[in-house]
Amino acid sequence: MKAVKQNLLILLGLGIMALNLSPVFAQNQPLSLKSSAALVLDQKTGLVLYEKNAQKVVPIASITKLMTAMVLLDSKPDKAGTITIAKADIDTLRGSRSRLPVGTSLSLREMLRLALMSSENRAASALSRNFPGGKAAFVKAMNRKARALGMTHSHFRDPTGLYRENVSTARDLARLVSAAAKYPLIRQLTTTKSYRQKVGRKIVKFNNTNILTKNPQWKIGLSKTGFINESGKCLVMQTWLNNRPVIIVLLDSWGVLTPVGDSNRIKHWLDTVSASVYQGQG
Repeated sequence: MKAVKQNLLILLGLGIMALNLSPVFAQNQPLSLKSSAALVLDQKTGLVLYEKNAQKVVPIASITKLMTAMVLLDSKPDKAGTITIAKADIDTLRGSRSRLPVGTSLSLREMLRLALMSSENRAASALSRNFPGGKAAFVKAMNRKARALGMTHSHFRDPTGLYRENVSTARDLARLVSAAAKYPLIRQLTTTKSYRQKVGRKIVKFNNTNILTKNPQWKIGLSKTGFINESGKCLVMQTWLNNRPVIIVLLDSWGVLTPVGDSNRIKHWLDTVSASVYQGQG
């Protein structure tokens, strides 16, 4: 495990290389996924191992929160500072549920954990409101960050992902995942399996929205799920498959467990690819 973490830190410094479609994988080892758009990227070489509608612009729902976390941490906030849920953080667009009542005060780190691990929309909203210049300035910073990362087909309307105008492509999101994985706190919080958080006088258990984080067969370095009706089920991960660092992007899946099923199909696919072919790709 120590060696895996050391290798991950080395790879995170490399960033994403140019994306190149591999004809060997596409022709000799067919893969059929249920997600409408998908990308599987070898993070070490930058080689695209599989793609499906990877340049189609689609809503990304709470995958947005990875960008939210990066913009927040780039501002060098006081992680121990107090953030309070306000009426302005209530989701009036979709009426999504939250276990953070108005008036709940938590540290910035605790709010960020709930936004990333459990995709708490009120937490993400509150974090953005406390940004210098407020939520409007925060969203502008999100779009500046996207441009800086080369996410040329992406746009952000809000920090939660509740708006369908938050859009991207599978290829752009591979860049997002690679960039977010360079933040140790984001890696830690997105892969936390569950956490018991004191909310008011109660202790509330929050779970990771990606059930694969609890599966010992998976070594996940970063994870984020997302869902609104317009986006379908979405999942992005940085993980280790066949002893190689891989970025997986799955978008617009309609079955409840389709992203999990597709992830397992990808894992099996890479496990069955001959070592000689895989090594030959770099």
